Amino acid sequence: MHTPFSQPLLLFSAALIAGAINSVAGGGSFISFPALILTGVNPISANATNNTAMWLGTLGSVGAYRDELATKKRTLLIFGGVSLLGGILGSLLLLYTSPTFFSRLIPYLLLSATLLFTFSTVITKWLQSRLPKWSNPSSSSPPFGVLFLQFVISVYGGFFGGGMGILMLATLSVMGLGNIHTMNAFKSFLGTCINGIAVLPFIVAGVILWNHALLMSIGAVLGGYLGALYAQKLDPVIVKRFVILLGFTMTVYFFLR
Repeated sequence: MHTPFSQPLLLFSAALIAGAINSVAGGGSFISFPALILTGVNPISANATNNTAMWLGTLGSVGAYRDELATKKRTLLIFGGVSLLGGILGSLLLLYTSPTFFSRLIPYLLLSATLLFTFSTVITKWLQSRLPKWSNPSSSSPPFGVLFLQFVISVYGGFFGGGMGILMLATLSVMGLGNIHTMNAFKSFLGTCINGIAVLPFIVAGVILWNHALLMSIGAVLGGYLGALYAQKLDPVIVKRFVILLGFTMTVYFFLR
């Protein structure tokens, strides 16, 4: 089906911005997914197509964070395995669930994640006073509770993924990773695992619009890589404030939508 020039431009621009946002804070799907809906794509295909495009964009972010990730291979292997399992379960759940579930659940999930990230310092101190501390995230195994939270987020990410990055940032902050750049590196790698494995059931089901996905992936890769490089040059406080602002903005939008 032929589309006006404005539609490819809209999709590319939305993916470019979404890729950059995902590399910095997460939540880029709240720009790229509605863009697909506006061009007339049905919600299930829009979600699958957006997932595919954003997955490639996340790969660009991982490349920019490769130095940060190189020293944490054991931790990444454990979290990656949990993320792969959750991602494929979530994508299978999507294929058997009504798309109307998205619009009802997303605002509340996003609000919870944003509040959690906003008050992450207070929550981290409270949890660390009551839970065993993860003394060495670079080499020791993570606590079961942290892995369970990542599994739940991964299921959600495979199911829809909007706001998944903010949920992961909140969890990483609570478990004690205080540096925003380390958190972003983890988030980019785990997002790649979740979205990558989720693509497989979508391919089998034939719900991906490949012309749209390939166009958006170009924008997402460019935005993801440039966004990750730029984020690492910013003051961590500024990045955290940006995450909070983005989270509340998207929360208000989806409650009013």
